[in-house]
Amino acid sequence: MRHLGAILCVCACAFGQAGAYDQQYRPQYHFSPREHWTNDPNGLVYFEGEYHLFFQYNPFGDVWGHMSWGHAVSRDLVHWQELPVALPEENGIMIFTGSTVVDARNTSGFCGGGKACMVAVYTGHTPAAAGHRTLQTQNLAYSNDRGRTWTKYAGNPVLNLNLPDFRDPHVFWWDRTRQWVMVVALPQEHKVLFYGSRDLKAWQRLSEFGPEGAAGGQWECPTLTEVPIAGGPRQSKWVLKVGLNPGGLQGGSGEQYFVGSFDGRRFTNDNTSSTTLWTDYGKDCYCALTFNGIPRGERPVMLGWMNNWQYAAKVPTAPWRGQMTIPRRLQLVRLPEGLRLAQEPVQAIEQLHGSHFAWRGRKAAELNEALKGIHWSSFELRTTVKPRPGEDVAWKLLAADGKYTTVGFAKGELFVDRTQSGVTGFSKDFPVRTSAPLAIGNAPLELRILVDRSTIEVFAQGGRVAMTDLVYPPAGAVGLELALGEPAGGVDVWEMKPVWK
Repeated sequence: MRHLGAILCVCACAFGQAGAYDQQYRPQYHFSPREHWTNDPNGLVYFEGEYHLFFQYNPFGDVWGHMSWGHAVSRDLVHWQELPVALPEENGIMIFTGSTVVDARNTSGFCGGGKACMVAVYTGHTPAAAGHRTLQTQNLAYSNDRGRTWTKYAGNPVLNLNLPDFRDPHVFWWDRTRQWVMVVALPQEHKVLFYGSRDLKAWQRLSEFGPEGAAGGQWECPTLTEVPIAGGPRQSKWVLKVGLNPGGLQGGSGEQYFVGSFDGRRFTNDNTSSTTLWTDYGKDCYCALTFNGIPRGERPVMLGWMNNWQYAAKVPTAPWRGQMTIPRRLQLVRLPEGLRLAQEPVQAIEQLHGSHFAWRGRKAAELNEALKGIHWSSFELRTTVKPRPGEDVAWKLLAADGKYTTVGFAKGELFVDRTQSGVTGFSKDFPVRTSAPLAIGNAPLELRILVDRSTIEVFAQGGRVAMTDLVYPPAGAVGLELALGEPAGGVDVWEMKPVWK
């Protein structure tokens, strides 16, 4: 059914109004909707020169409810244009998380004019009511105009196990067996199911995976992605990523991943079943999904929701609530303990570099004196420091009125400390110090830190460790200072230009 009505009044042109995107905590180079609530990214896909970001969205308010798919497009993964709602809640069925594929062969029969079309595979969520319990099923919608309008399949649902918790399908084409593969979660059982289909409509169960690794809370938002191995020509492994809520490493929601092989039917974990690997060591990266349709030869791109279910409904932002991480390129790196995921911001963010501060010296006092001239609240910091044995390194960021956030390295751990960051009292779970084990041996500590008013993303040692945390500093909080350690290497800081026109 083609959707019409008031829900379409979400204004696409609003993205070009700079004043609408200049609130105190509004990220300036991360995607956030003009207004209202958002959570999981959905349906990430590249099609005909555009990256499509769909996202869980409440068109009517800034708290969870009336779940629909919001929609934005970009040609560079940095500048996003918000479009009208793509898939609205209808007939009491909310639109939960899912994926979008490009049906280049018209296997579904939905495509017209001999051209490829886009097909969304999503969870329909029917809340409990008199006479029936909650029901989650897998459904289809399709678009023949590059995602601008959508038709829900009249034969929905296409997969129904009559369960209240059965959600978040990730679908991709498996060329060897000429079929679509669906990866979908059984949250309460801590399992991921695999299905196959020739036409996206009739699905046959192939296998299951789990419980393995961390099995707290519910398993959600699974993705299965082939990821290249750094330094190995045409070598790759499959990465199965699974969200947990609660049960994350830092409390609340978090995500783990498994490295292994996939034969078109079954995923096999290369590590022991008890091995737990975390995609992000901060509090605020959840339901990170990878883009379908990325051009051949390019590394996969992943993007997540920057928030945590412990306090997502309480964060002090308005008129929007929720935003996305920076898109990240993925690869696997060989470490003594095995293959591990590495994440780096997409190169396109470098086009946002504005004024540049560069330092090549060895005295922290002289560096900090020079840094007093920086009054930026959205910036990128790259620094290389070689700590002396037993020495700690710490950067103070976004300081004002005695408040600040600390990012550093101490006793073999990378950390972000937001206990003194500013506004923290809206949740007991917010003022925390998050940390990650980081063995650097005799190598220098390499940090890349993205700061964007209310967001901090830290990438260490070429992305071997990623840490994402929200902060809400006082008004006027800007800049940075090396609080512990000596620079003894390069320090580069760029002001980041806003993506809002």
